[in-house]
Amino acid sequence: MAATAREAGITREGLYKALSPNGNPAFITVCNILKAIGYTLTPTKIAAK
Repeated sequence: MAATAREAGITREGLYKALSPNGNPAFITVCNILKAIGYTLTPTKIAAK
């Protein structure tokens, strides 16, 4: 967790807080966390019903 937080540019405590059930992270924080663990968000079209 410490390494992920460091790579995401936040403190370890901040990472735990952002990912807690009551956390409300900014979108950029989510993107930085995903990048730190090797993931990205890719928008995809929702299939028509």
